[in-house]
Amino acid sequence: MFSFAFLLFWLSSSYVFAENEDSVYKERKALFQKMEALSQIPWYYFAAIDNYERNKKPSSEEEQVISVEFDEDSWYGIGNYTQNADIHIIKLFDGIGQDGNGDGIASLDEDEDIMYTLAMLLLDEGPTSDDIKVALWKHYKRDLTVKSIMNTARVFEKFNEINLTNRDFPVDINYNYSYRNTWGDRRGYGGLRIHEGTDIFADYGTPIKSTTYGVVEMMGWNRFGGWRIGIRDIYNIYHYYAHMSGFNEDIKVGTIVQPGDILGSVGSSGYGPPGTSGKFPPHLHYGMYKDDGYKEWSFDPYPYLRKWERMARNNR
Repeated sequence: MFSFAFLLFWLSSSYVFAENEDSVYKERKALFQKMEALSQIPWYYFAAIDNYERNKKPSSEEEQVISVEFDEDSWYGIGNYTQNADIHIIKLFDGIGQDGNGDGIASLDEDEDIMYTLAMLLLDEGPTSDDIKVALWKHYKRDLTVKSIMNTARVFEKFNEINLTNRDFPVDINYNYSYRNTWGDRRGYGGLRIHEGTDIFADYGTPIKSTTYGVVEMMGWNRFGGWRIGIRDIYNIYHYYAHMSGFNEDIKVGTIVQPGDILGSVGSSGYGPPGTSGKFPPHLHYGMYKDDGYKEWSFDPYPYLRKWERMARNNR
């Protein structure tokens, strides 16, 4: 009886969580679309900036509707010691805070005020894609950040959606394959270093698939990884596929991909000049690198691969 009651509680809790999560995404998108109506800047740029900021934060932080933030001095203006939120006072002190909901107050606690202020800062440079790139560079002063935001905007535009949570396993599960946790193992080729990924062993020609939504940022030859592809996803994560035998001819740098898209096939390329192959058994090296807006680092993909493998099997 207890187990049945617990099952009912778990099912109802899961339903409520999914419903609440969906509601948050709808609220976000509605806010971004309102900003588009007010500024004529497409909604997906606001969504991409907000998503970038959200994925800079520690995962332990409670998720809010939006994650864009401004510091108090910039918002209220230097010298506005009482932090008077009246838009006329803020303007007097050269603050950036704007009123997005028409109440005459620019509040750091109001999502509409924050997003409208962001819209006006972008419009200082202009409404075009190139103008937005300039505005982003002036704010972040980091090329990778600008590229990440602009590419995420392209993904949101293509799918007309921000709730993009589907995933797939990086090799076709209908083929034979095996893997274990090899992240952190020692490697000797090219000098002592750690193994920054998980090796998935499979036969030559086994299809390799995109695990996520993102944009192809890099492809070609690398003496360590052989024929490889790098995809930057909408969560500030770089996905690295190496030792491939070839690429899907439809995939190019700049291609937008989604889970399940075929990228190429398993091989044993690498550890030498272009074309080197066969120095190790055929496998896919899969690595993941997180960007926090300041630096990028490798982390263990194995737990994610196990989860995505289960998702792929459940979706068959």
